[in-house]
This record gives sequence, structure tokens and C-alpha cells, in this order.
Amino acid sequence: MITVYCEENSPLLVRAAEAVSAGLGIQGAAAVELVFMPADEMRALNRSARGVDAVTDVLSFPALDCIRPFTPENYPYDCNENGEVVLGSVVICRERAESQAAEYGHSAEREYAFLFVHGLLHLLGYDHIRPEDERVMSAAAERILSGMGLSRT
Repeated sequence: MITVYCEENSPLLVRAAEAVSAGLGIQGAAAVELVFMPADEMRALNRSARGVDAVTDVLSFPALDCIRPFTPENYPYDCNENGEVVLGSVVICRERAESQAAEYGHSAEREYAFLFVHGLLHLLGYDHIRPEDERVMSAAAERILSGMGLSRT
């Protein structure tokens, strides 16, 4: 199970974390920090973290070097006070999420869930640099979102 820590209440994204846990067969207790950021701050963060001076929709900051079952025994130095393995942080830009939802012709809920699932998959070791990795990551994201009733329309 993956617990979402966020200053804002987001039942949809808590449900997305549960869907990722179930869909990927996550074992043990894990935690993710979720942050919503305005466009100007997201641009500065993207510039600082990736050297790209542009607003982006989502950034992920993994805390782990490798993925194993999430137990304190496997990650003795990576647990929070609740005994959950800290996966890292996902940062979402609200303005980009909203504009992309309109651009792609689907709901803002679907876009927020997609961005969060995408970021969470990065924290779990998925990537999309190579085409074959992108296919695997995209298929996992779509399977999870479809299971939530948020498939592409």
C-alpha cells in the first residue's frame, strides 16, 4: 500500500495510489509526497532539477536506488516515522494539468490521475527514455487508469 502525504486533500489521487499498489502488486508499506505547484515555481524547479527552463506538467524525485518489497528490513534507513518506505516526491503543476486536460479533451480528474500515476511509476523504477520502456510504462499507466474508470476518451 502506498500512502499519499499532501497538504491538500485529494481523494482521487489517494485512490490512484491504491490502484497503483493493487495493479503492480506492491508488497509492504510505502509513502509518497505529493506537491501541487504554480507554473512559475514549477518552471524554476524544472530549471534547477533538470536544466530545462520551461514549465512542465509533472516532476518526480525518487528517494530509492532500487526497488524491493517495501519492508523496514529491506530499507532500514529509508522509512518514515510510520514505518513506511519513502519512495520520493511527485510535483504537479496545476495550470499545466488543467490546460492539458482541455487540450486532450478529457476531464481534469483524468489528467491529474494520469500525471500522478506517471510520476509514481517513475518513483517505482519505470522510465520512458527508450521506446520499449515507454511502451511498458504507458501500458502500466493506462491499465491502472482504466481500472479506476479513467480510460482515455
